Amino acid sequence: MNITTKILFYLQQLLTACLLIMLVGCGSLPIISPDMKMKPKHPILLEGANGILTTQQSKTILSKLKKNSDDTNIFDKHLALEAEIVGSPLVIGNKVTLLVDGDATYKAMFAAIENAKNNINIETYIIDNDEIGHRFVDLLVRKQRGGVQVNFIYDSVGALNTPKEFFQPLIASGVNVLEFNPINPLLARKGWDVNLRDHRKLLIVDGKIAFVGGINISSVYSSSTFGRFKAANNNKLPWRDTHLRMEGPVVADFQKLFIATWLTQKGNALADKNYYPQLASQGTEVVRAIGSSPDEAYSQMYVTLMSAINSAETQVCITNAYFVPDAQLLAALKAASQRGVDVRLLLPDKSDSQLVYYASRSFYDELLTAHIKIYERKNAFLHAKTAMIDGVWSTIGSTNLDWRSFLNNQEINAVILGQNFGAEMQALFERDLKSSELITLKTWRKRSISTRLKEQGARLWARLL
Repeated sequence: MNITTKILFYLQQLLTACLLIMLVGCGSLPIISPDMKMKPKHPILLEGANGILTTQQSKTILSKLKKNSDDTNIFDKHLALEAEIVGSPLVIGNKVTLLVDGDATYKAMFAAIENAKNNINIETYIIDNDEIGHRFVDLLVRKQRGGVQVNFIYDSVGALNTPKEFFQPLIASGVNVLEFNPINPLLARKGWDVNLRDHRKLLIVDGKIAFVGGINISSVYSSSTFGRFKAANNNKLPWRDTHLRMEGPVVADFQKLFIATWLTQKGNALADKNYYPQLASQGTEVVRAIGSSPDEAYSQMYVTLMSAINSAETQVCITNAYFVPDAQLLAALKAASQRGVDVRLLLPDKSDSQLVYYASRSFYDELLTAHIKIYERKNAFLHAKTAMIDGVWSTIGSTNLDWRSFLNNQEINAVILGQNFGAEMQALFERDLKSSELITLKTWRKRSISTRLKEQGARLWARLL
């Protein structure tokens, strides 16, 4: 294909993209002020196993968190705003376990499911008709037949390649199965819009243990990305992802998010089970459950992340699979770098979406010019969605940094406050950097014209990816 043909091809893409935007409609993201020094309308209150703490108790805990961290005002600036805009509380007394890649995550999930006594709630974007998918089905069927109620939500588009017969053993055993926003408009339970998807990955066992992160139910996650992976994986690259296991009072907030989705999607009546048991303190972590939905006026995760970046004083470390930022997020990252914050982005070297891959790279020149460090993860498909800011604010979940996640998807994240967990996240980030390549501006500008055309062509589709 010569240069003229390529230019005509990308012009055609532009016209197609414009037409699609008119057909789909243009969503909007909230305008986030970079001035985070506003005073909150209410004092920051924490919640524990026995309910909301007093103002003095909350101040004492927040003061301890600040004393254990480096010199940063993120607690004063970020938490003040977040308390006003996010409906869920900051919850103390939680035990949080970082899970790296599919092997560790599935092992922890299977153990929790095996020990379930009352109910299991699962919400996933993808469940594949493969070895891992069948292991989940077999285990869930056995637990259901043993008297544990299983409620299962899967996304219609995410499971598009999974045959309906795959779900029959679940249904036959009594598992309550719900297809989120069916592609077939005749099956729509509310206003039909195929663009609205449930991208969450959530597992809750007995209302006491919750898992969130980026890992779907699929054998593609079966190989470890640290160390050697075997040829038994058909020589395919392993998938690098991050998940989280939680115990403690915050699990109730994740349970509320699951049940809210079930009710909104008009699923069958839930069996009378103990979905909200009394939860005791299990650890020392302060966690907030954040669920974003296109039904809301704005993405709570978007606003939360933006406020954290705008409040950053020392470091922003972001790992994300699909990085196609809007103008505000781009400006926030550049502004942080300009005020001396060490901003680092860990992005994929390869992607399962070529459009996203090239659209993401179309922002590199602007980011590198602003002295933002960009690393590309080698020898794996990077699928994780995490961030760590100032060593004390961390998040793990399903949210990508693209328009689809912020406008069209249901997403779920956990925000964890504190230096101890921040240190774990920092160590994992540094570990990934050892398998990554630092992109320099000088080298970047030597890429070919055909690559630049692909980037600009893909960027035209940014709002639709």
